[in-house]
Amino acid sequence: MRVLNRSLSLQDMTLMYLTTLATLVVILVASYQAGSSHGAHLPYHIPLDPKGDLQLSWNISYARQEIYLELQVRDLQEGLVFGMSDRGELLNADLLVLWNDGHKSYFGDAWIDSTGHVTLDSQQDYQLIEARHTPDGFFLLFKRPFSTCDPRDYVIEEGTVHLIYGILDKPLTSLQQLNRSLVRSGVQRVLLLRPAVPSVSLPKDVRTLEVLAPSVTIPEQETTYWCHVYQLPRDLPKNHIVMYEAVITPGNEAIVHHMEVFECAPQLETVPQYSGACDSKMKPRNLNYCRHVLAAWAMGAEAFYYPPDAGLPFGGPGSSRFLRLEVHYHNPLLIAGRRDTSGIRLYYTPTLRKYDAGIMELGLVYTPIMAIPPREAHFELTGYCTAKCTQTALPRGGIFIFASQLHTHLAGRGVRTVLLRGGREVEVVQEDKHFSTHYQIIRTLKKMVNVLPGDVLLTRCVYNTEDRKTATVGGFGIEEEMCVNYVHYYPRTQLELCKSHVDPEYLQKYFSFINRFQGRDPCDCGQTSVTERFYSLTWDTFSAEVLNSLYNTAPISMHCNQSTAMQFPGDWQRQELPQVTSQLQRPPYPCESGRGPAARSDSPTEVWPDSRA
Repeated sequence: MRVLNRSLSLQDMTLMYLTTLATLVVILVASYQAGSSHGAHLPYHIPLDPKGDLQLSWNISYARQEIYLELQVRDLQEGLVFGMSDRGELLNADLLVLWNDGHKSYFGDAWIDSTGHVTLDSQQDYQLIEARHTPDGFFLLFKRPFSTCDPRDYVIEEGTVHLIYGILDKPLTSLQQLNRSLVRSGVQRVLLLRPAVPSVSLPKDVRTLEVLAPSVTIPEQETTYWCHVYQLPRDLPKNHIVMYEAVITPGNEAIVHHMEVFECAPQLETVPQYSGACDSKMKPRNLNYCRHVLAAWAMGAEAFYYPPDAGLPFGGPGSSRFLRLEVHYHNPLLIAGRRDTSGIRLYYTPTLRKYDAGIMELGLVYTPIMAIPPREAHFELTGYCTAKCTQTALPRGGIFIFASQLHTHLAGRGVRTVLLRGGREVEVVQEDKHFSTHYQIIRTLKKMVNVLPGDVLLTRCVYNTEDRKTATVGGFGIEEEMCVNYVHYYPRTQLELCKSHVDPEYLQKYFSFINRFQGRDPCDCGQTSVTERFYSLTWDTFSAEVLNSLYNTAPISMHCNQSTAMQFPGDWQRQELPQVTSQLQRPPYPCESGRGPAARSDSPTEVWPDSRA
């Protein structure tokens, strides 16, 4: 052991003291940041309102199962409301309320019931960290667990979260005075839980291509889908897309809702130049064949990176020279004269990576054979990628799914794709219990899923048709339905589509049985289409339950298709449904296993300006 020299000078002692003190400060700061870095470092951001006056930033601690959120309000007035609900309704919602009684301000965890009445929660699970005023506005930093085990609280899960926000412009003598009529509210959709984006270095020879809207004047209407055709240079050699990100025109961050870039079918020799509304009668019909997704972004999404060993083929033989950019503008304030040049920036390299990445469609075939009865609060349809198809089409080592994009139309409420091996659920590929067709992006998985030959991929969609009077059939129209998961994987194979539908002959038996039961002619002798037969049914609980039973027991027809649109050799008709013998169980949340924080006070927190909890 080294002994200190007793003859150290005062200057030496002072220097040692200051050094020790500085070291201690560094340790304390590091310790503080380790404990609250998620409050200090908030990498995710999204505007909540169309003007951008209310901003949300956040970070995630998977280790603590907590989320840290910060609201920035340009003009606070008398308080605010922030919360979450199943579909974004300001009813049966989990709320955080900041209110002022004219003398003091309070921060509280609350609940709004089905009548619009607000009450303070008996268990206060939102924890205030800091409140402060700055020249940029008012900042409110707080946290809460993913799950609180409070039956009135929203469980924050992977997938879409419908955020509710609102500003209070009048003081409240008590929280009981608050009801939905006093809140100027809005809804924003976002992925709160997401995997951390790794630090990725791009290749030195990386190049960029910007597919942008051509200075569009955003229409003075709430919703617009704008389509623009982009033409690539002739004889573009094969490259690999390794990353893409959004390019948003400054000032339009709260209006550009989501964007997608599609590659047109390679067999199209020409696609007319077009820039206009996607639903316009002037839109060229060829644009309907521009459906191969290259990139997809939605508000709040980060840049998308491909795995280090894989890239998406771009250019070269078998690719198209034509791309379609689709931009969704959400303009509820009907702002006039706003111009936009937003789009997607693709990063690509001529130095090809080890593997080509591919995109495969899972779920249900686009066909009216699969339908949802009207007036149903919860109806499920399931599509299969069977063991026979994966055994036929996948390489020995299988494929690795690293991202996916779920898709339904307006009636879709939830989507889940799960991997089955030997009848047992072994891994969830992607799940969204609060899915919205208005928020569809490519989502990077927390970890890649290895699909082996002989595995089954099951995709189940949940629909709500309570507001519909006739059946909703499968198809391409927005009022029709889909159930799809576009999975991004490598190495690329010839398998491009692995989907199913119920066997048509069994569906005919269903129509005959129901018509006979309802006292009508059981035979239509081929005179009417499947869609017309669904529309003509008299729907009741019995006819809906029988259809549900048919879909869950009858054999299926498989579409095990190559990239040429031709099926792989084999008999794909009347295949038995894959059996699920064991289902995955969700791991318990900390509050369910007694590891969560102790129950908090049932009283709100008094908020002082520029205060830290």
